[in-house]
Amino acid sequence: MDHNQKPKKGLAGLKAHFKEDLSSGFSVSLIALPLCLGIAIASGVPPLAGLITAIVGGLIGSRISGTFVTISGPAAGLIVVILGAAEGLGGAGVETGYAGYPHTLGAIVVAGAIMALFGLLKVGKVGDFFPSAAVHGMLAAIGVIIMIKQFFPAIGVQPEKASILETATQIPNALLQTNSYAALIAVTTVLILIAHPKINWKPVQAVPAPMWVMIITISLAQYFGSDKLALVQMPKDLFGSDGFTLPSFSKIGEGAFWSAVIGIALVAAIESLLSAKAVDALDPYQRKSDLDKDLLAMGSSSSIAALIGGLPMISEIVRSSANVNNGGKTQWANFFHGAFLLVFLLIASSIIELIPLSALAAMLVFTGFRLASPKEFVHMYKIGPTEIIVFSITLIAVLATDLIIGIAVGILFNYLLFITGKVSVTKLFSTNITREENVLHLEGAYTFSNYLSLKKQLDTALSEAEHIVLDVSKTSFLDHTTIAHLETLRKTVAVENKKLELVGMEELLPATAHSQSQRSRKNG
Repeated sequence: MDHNQKPKKGLAGLKAHFKEDLSSGFSVSLIALPLCLGIAIASGVPPLAGLITAIVGGLIGSRISGTFVTISGPAAGLIVVILGAAEGLGGAGVETGYAGYPHTLGAIVVAGAIMALFGLLKVGKVGDFFPSAAVHGMLAAIGVIIMIKQFFPAIGVQPEKASILETATQIPNALLQTNSYAALIAVTTVLILIAHPKINWKPVQAVPAPMWVMIITISLAQYFGSDKLALVQMPKDLFGSDGFTLPSFSKIGEGAFWSAVIGIALVAAIESLLSAKAVDALDPYQRKSDLDKDLLAMGSSSSIAALIGGLPMISEIVRSSANVNNGGKTQWANFFHGAFLLVFLLIASSIIELIPLSALAAMLVFTGFRLASPKEFVHMYKIGPTEIIVFSITLIAVLATDLIIGIAVGILFNYLLFITGKVSVTKLFSTNITREENVLHLEGAYTFSNYLSLKKQLDTALSEAEHIVLDVSKTSFLDHTTIAHLETLRKTVAVENKKLELVGMEELLPATAHSQSQRSRKNG
């Protein structure tokens, strides 16, 4: 593979890479199918909603996206926000008749428009503002919430409505009421997901792990008897009363509606920006996404999807990495993934209805565990005390309140640790940068707060010279987020045959042995 010969774009790309993109799109659609269903059910809305999202994301989002190999669709990270919105706007889940669903769709339409506006206003770079530890803490909290919530359907038990911490206390009692058939399917699902990457045999690897889950658990459900298990329910008529659902704006004057709008827009925007940047790092051709265009695409496509009953979408990292691994070259792979899902919806609805809910719940428990993996805690601990404290505080705050308050608490706590660590408040927001030809000299403190200002000057300098030296020898403090961003920027410009060189780091004392640990002046 010649990584210097980048794939073509548009219709030329379709013609040149048709075979690779079609093949990858099909493989990714097999992974997306159960995940889309599971995410929708976990969000307290009909399973159809998840498929609508991925279909619109593929067929429409891919045509206006600013990325290259990302796959659009519903994300596990948004389950918490959508479920909260549905509950607050009338009721979530089949047992309430999806009472809050139409109102949630209304909130998604508005939130999508706000995301699109973010893109038009070119605020994609704001994704660099949030402190890394707080973002990871928020994602870990989402993982914990998903694990707790999905544990119950995985073992075939319906929990009582309660806060997430109160729901966790119901687990011991739920274990006593376990549906053994559901639990066996859940355990089988998790074992397949763990074992699949380790079995290096082509016939096994040719089929994605989520599709093996579907094949085996549908067979088990049929063997046990469908009367013993809860199965996916699809609409009998897509254009009937239980099919495509229109949004309702009747609660637009209520606080719960706007709380949902802000939550959806903020979390979807942050997640999409993080995912797009992460997938850029996986792209073998090292192409750089237009993050503003991606926000515009994901926002407008979310609004379009919600008009017919879909959820908000982002550039989703698990399916995107599968696309890269399967040889997807352009956004046509995303288009084909959406097209295949549309075909499945139109001709395979009866097969989809054979899928046991416990299998989908177990897949989400597995996804939640990866978000809140013990490795995440160890990673943050190794970076430094500030990071593990902010990470943990954000995680706890999200669990105790909600996502928006939780990440705000994390950011405030990060500021508090900076200030008590002898970084003056004025230095948190101001920069002192002087330039001598291709050398930028930094003075003062550099944190997530003022990184955007530093990045702007670096971008200008890198547009004017092939080699830029960043001298940090006179800085008093560099936080982890800034160091991590600078390392990412160094790798990004290297692809464009430019060089960003950091000098003077030895003048600063790292908090730990980790290469991206925060650093402060040795004399304090």
